[in-house]
Amino acid sequence: MKPQPILERLLSDINTAVDSFSMQSAVVETGQVKAVATGIASVSGLPGVGAEELLIFQSNSDFAEPNYGIAFNIDEDEIGVVLLCDYARLQTGDKVERTGRVMDVAVGDELIGRVIDPLGRPLDAKGPIRTSQRLPIERPAAAIMDRAPVTVPLQTGLKVLDALIPIGRGQRELILGDRQTGKTTIAIDTILNQHDQAIICIYCSIGQRTSAVAKTIATLQEKGAMAYTVVMVTQGNDAPGLSYIAPYAATSIAEYFMEAGRDVLIIYDDLTHHARAYRELSLLMRRPPGREAFPGDIFYIHSRLLERATHLNQHRGGGSLTALPIIETEAQNISAYIPTNLISITDGQIYLSPALFELGVLPAVDVAKSVSRVGGKAQSKAYRAVAGNLKLAYAQFEELETFARFGARLDEDSKKTIEHGLRIRASLKQTQYCPVPVTVQIITLLALSAHLLDAIPLNQMAAAEQALHKATALIPAAITEGIVSDQELTEAIRNKLLSLIQTALEPFQPAIQSQQSSSEHE
Repeated sequence: MKPQPILERLLSDINTAVDSFSMQSAVVETGQVKAVATGIASVSGLPGVGAEELLIFQSNSDFAEPNYGIAFNIDEDEIGVVLLCDYARLQTGDKVERTGRVMDVAVGDELIGRVIDPLGRPLDAKGPIRTSQRLPIERPAAAIMDRAPVTVPLQTGLKVLDALIPIGRGQRELILGDRQTGKTTIAIDTILNQHDQAIICIYCSIGQRTSAVAKTIATLQEKGAMAYTVVMVTQGNDAPGLSYIAPYAATSIAEYFMEAGRDVLIIYDDLTHHARAYRELSLLMRRPPGREAFPGDIFYIHSRLLERATHLNQHRGGGSLTALPIIETEAQNISAYIPTNLISITDGQIYLSPALFELGVLPAVDVAKSVSRVGGKAQSKAYRAVAGNLKLAYAQFEELETFARFGARLDEDSKKTIEHGLRIRASLKQTQYCPVPVTVQIITLLALSAHLLDAIPLNQMAAAEQALHKATALIPAAITEGIVSDQELTEAIRNKLLSLIQTALEPFQPAIQSQQSSSEHE
């Protein structure tokens, strides 16, 4: 009898059993809920839990959906957990289990056209979402050597932005202003303008009123924008933990498309609610408050979020992620804590003025306080040719307009500057949800820069712009393609466009002559 083969067989069986043995399935760390409060819970046990690990609460309630939480504070005796469910579902004594992974979210093309919450659950009654991939909501930003310069424009369809405050693909441009000044409208207009730009849009609503979110989604559906848009929603009555993770989850979805070589636009509406949700959680967790009761790491949570917006180089696929965060100011105070934090993180800001809004100048963009730090590098050559001096002319007009209110007598040059500025302001007005194509913008801006609209009465400006809009149909296809494809606006093309503009404005000559004669009579 040979014992060696028997021993070898036994050892082989033992090794096979050991290899197939799963420690995770055999031993599960289980903790217990010590206390529950609004949005948070204290848990004992779970000695091996990691920071920001996802936990599951084994509740005795009748809810079919699992109750999740994130390990936030890890102390010696207990764990502070941020709840991602209604705290009323839990009670003292409920069991808590580790998952061994951080919070993640489903990603994939299946999300396009859907309305979801930060946990990836559908909110649009279109059935479950089945994706094959998940990504952690917290991911490191792309390394500097993996990034490329921001040079390709992201057209918003808004003349005031595309001409004076251009945004590039991969840029982070802050939108700020008081309540009800049109911040969300600018973001929605930008999404609507991407219908033929091959750009995926992510709209992340953080703590907004349900009625406002429903109106926004209805607008996107009506205009056909849901065909390339993902909407992530947290409502005002949701757990603060959901509002806290929402922008990170939305960014991971956006990064999936960016890393596939696609261009993505993400809207955070708004980060003021996000900061307040994080402050609420931190204060409940007894973390030390700082300025305006915000925790000391409030700057870090926004910087690590917005640093993920970038333009990848060709080696990484060449995709881009453009971020338009929105924040709400109080009494036009842009030097408050959260606004100054985000102004320093982003690549520029679009400031909306309540005074302009009340005057009916919509969008109510204050050009003097708005800036794009990427600037002309993210603007096509045609825009630079026709809008180069427009911002300076508009700034001079605003200074003179303030001065003229005191009843001062102005010389002829000052009067011409004011008349020109009034036409610029009238041309930059725009109806909401009506983005303007590039060729229409170029021909309008060219008419402005050539002072061809200065003599037209202000009450005729809308009709004159409509005439210019119709005139774009007469532009040769080669010139239109050149404008869109970022070719130089040569002198010959410029003269041809000016000739078209003058022909389009001929019907307004009687009104011009009538205005001139009345001014001479005065």
